[in-house]
Amino acid sequence: MDFEAVLFYVFALLAVAGALGMVGFVRNVVAGALCLVLTMISLAGIYLLLGAYLVAVVQILVYAGAILVLFLFVIMLLNLRHDDFGARRAGRSVLGAIGASVAVALAVLLAIWSPERLAAPAPLSEGFGGYRDVGLQLFRDYVVPVEVAGLLLLAAIVGAVMLAKKEVD
Repeated sequence: MDFEAVLFYVFALLAVAGALGMVGFVRNVVAGALCLVLTMISLAGIYLLLGAYLVAVVQILVYAGAILVLFLFVIMLLNLRHDDFGARRAGRSVLGAIGASVAVALAVLLAIWSPERLAAPAPLSEGFGGYRDVGLQLFRDYVVPVEVAGLLLLAAIVGAVMLAKKEVD
């Protein structure tokens, strides 16, 4: 087994551990958000191993950076320090996550062992996944969905501020 394969398995294990930690820390939302950071950075490492450098940088800057800061900002605005999730509700969440994990693992194993997997994939075009292609796709084909996502995030922030706003007497 070469060094890249070892790194892949390490990053994959860290990503799964972070995802399970996020589900396990249902009662402590800040710890769950930090587990989400571990998952995002591990995914960026996997993208680096695959040679998708742009996607790895975007993963860290946008998801592990900006989106997670937004999550923590909303968590702090909503003041979720209290024990909002009871033990029974947290247990159901963990059981649901374990069930979903088993279902996804079975689907992946079936996909790996299928005979169609043995067919060679089509070669990628020159410059696939590079800055130019991603920029052209983003600003030509996906302008409206990106703008809609930005407006939804803005509405979520305004809603969190309105929920957290207290009456001053």
